[in-house]
Amino acid sequence: MATVGTKEKAKETVWDVALRQLEETARRINLEAGILEILKVPRRTLVVSVPIRRDEGQIEVFTGYRVQHNFTRGPAKGGIRYHPDVTLDLVKALAMWMTWKCALVNIPYGGAKGAVTCNPKELSQKELERLTRRYTAGILPIIGPEKDIPAPDMGTNAQVMAWIMDTYSIDQGYTVPAVVTGKPVAVGGSLGRDKATARGCLFTVMDAAKKLDFTLEDKTMVVQGYGNVGRNMAELSTARGCRIIAASDSRGGVYSKKGIDPFALSKHKQETGSVVDFPETDNITNEELLELKCDILVPAALGHQINERNAPRLKAKMIAEGANGPTTPEADEILDHSGIFVIPDILANAGGVTVSYFEWCRGFRPISGVSGR
Repeated sequence: MATVGTKEKAKETVWDVALRQLEETARRINLEAGILEILKVPRRTLVVSVPIRRDEGQIEVFTGYRVQHNFTRGPAKGGIRYHPDVTLDLVKALAMWMTWKCALVNIPYGGAKGAVTCNPKELSQKELERLTRRYTAGILPIIGPEKDIPAPDMGTNAQVMAWIMDTYSIDQGYTVPAVVTGKPVAVGGSLGRDKATARGCLFTVMDAAKKLDFTLEDKTMVVQGYGNVGRNMAELSTARGCRIIAASDSRGGVYSKKGIDPFALSKHKQETGSVVDFPETDNITNEELLELKCDILVPAALGHQINERNAPRLKAKMIAEGANGPTTPEADEILDHSGIFVIPDILANAGGVTVSYFEWCRGFRPISGVSGR
């Protein structure tokens, strides 16, 4: 394998990593060879151009993807990600992991994933809407309530889902709430969906704590990635007695041995755009954050953050994988030998798709009365 930087290596090998995970699992459960070969290839891969007019008047063309890995258990299900580092290999891997996740929690879905290679932070609200509607038009022939149901992911939110639903509904000629999940409550979304992934992650931590015979009271937690999952995980865990001692985003992290108020940190990030320079904390790098001594580490950022180089230096007692694919297979082996208890991503972050399933079921009924129930 060629020697490349960590970020480039992760981008080039993420699909290979997913395949190695599949093959290793197949070996352990003695999976029939024919089934393995079927599962190694996505059922459908779509790449679309997404041209939009920027606010200044120029035309810019982005690249969008939708990968449907498997339909055996039901329609495909998976989020849509807006991020500058998105590649087709990454989307394929994320779609495969969605298949495993839905099967693990016994939801009648197959796996899918979508993405647009862009930086949503550099787009205005109007540009995001144009991008979303044009991307939806590109993937419209392969999505639908009984075919493939998108949801929010990194860089997207309930508003983006509302634009997708509206674009699809215009094409159909009537309102189709079940085409997406993670919508605003006013148009058929579910109460608590925005916190569902983090809440599910916390529930798995609570169950793991019972197995390890300790309570969460005053246990230290480190959160990498202070987005939707990481932020909500920090806030919900504090209510259970955990003490947040470090958190980070793409710009860097902050640390305080005494503990950090996650709600105040969330307000600081909203006002400044980052957790960095939060009062009464020390600024640290994401690399330093992962290696802090703590009871619970929650990687809730990008994939491959824990690898064979830093895994030997991790000092957490438990890792709850809030992100998709945060740990490489080589790092998994190191963590296992080190005795660090790992809650895998396909279980730890399955709360979102679980609530999405209930929202999807409800979407087949007319919206009336109180939404989100």
